[in-house]
Amino acid sequence: MTVSQIIAVAGAPGSGKTTWIKQQIAQGNVQVLAPIVFFYPGAGAVPIDLTCMAAEFPHIQILQEGQELQLIEQIDKGATALIELGFHLDLQSGIMLLDGLSEHRTLQRVAFVPSGLEASEWHDWAEEVHSSEYGFDLNGLQVWRSPLTGQVLDPASLNVFWYELTHAAYGEVCRCKGIFDLPDGRAFYIDFVEGMADSIYVPLNLPRWLTGRPERFSGIELVGRGFDSQAIARSLVDCGLTEQVILYYQEHHKQSLLVSA
Repeated sequence: MTVSQIIAVAGAPGSGKTTWIKQQIAQGNVQVLAPIVFFYPGAGAVPIDLTCMAAEFPHIQILQEGQELQLIEQIDKGATALIELGFHLDLQSGIMLLDGLSEHRTLQRVAFVPSGLEASEWHDWAEEVHSSEYGFDLNGLQVWRSPLTGQVLDPASLNVFWYELTHAAYGEVCRCKGIFDLPDGRAFYIDFVEGMADSIYVPLNLPRWLTGRPERFSGIELVGRGFDSQAIARSLVDCGLTEQVILYYQEHHKQSLLVSA
């Protein structure tokens, strides 16, 4: 009988959980002969990490909250399950989830904590603990999320908004990440953690969308305190392009791609 490998990862926001999971897949540190399932409960209507994972590793199966039965079915078939428990989820609920999975498994619990944090529920839960190079106060954190699907953002306006966002113009931002569609048809992932010298900009491995408003996920997630949610929402609307401008840029980029082909 095949014994499934289950790796559960939990920890603080911006501590490197998803990055570590991607490294395990890319470096072949999981069972290479078994299918791989990535399960991320709690993403809701803003599945940023799920979207990035699917774009970078199209061969793995992506599951989210509400698909626990599919997760169990895949584990029972011998799949390697990579489970990420976001900081906003109750860790005890995660423990109950893991306890309820197939008995034919090997389970590895990995936690990521801020630098300087020496004791926490993550330390008690995990068998393996990694310390992040970034650390900030975890007390009183709030999460603000918004889907942006169908919106195409002006790059210059997005850059100004992101700078203001990460320099406390809308409240204290400890961590922010998002996926944004741009006029040239590309989707970008942008990531910031308090303490970073600069944000990370990564183009997603997705086909260029050059036929009207994108029918694929985009969205933003903020972690911090004292957000001016209405001002953030207004700024995001101001970054968006009208239908006419979107079509103009898309036609321009289609012609450019034809010329360079």
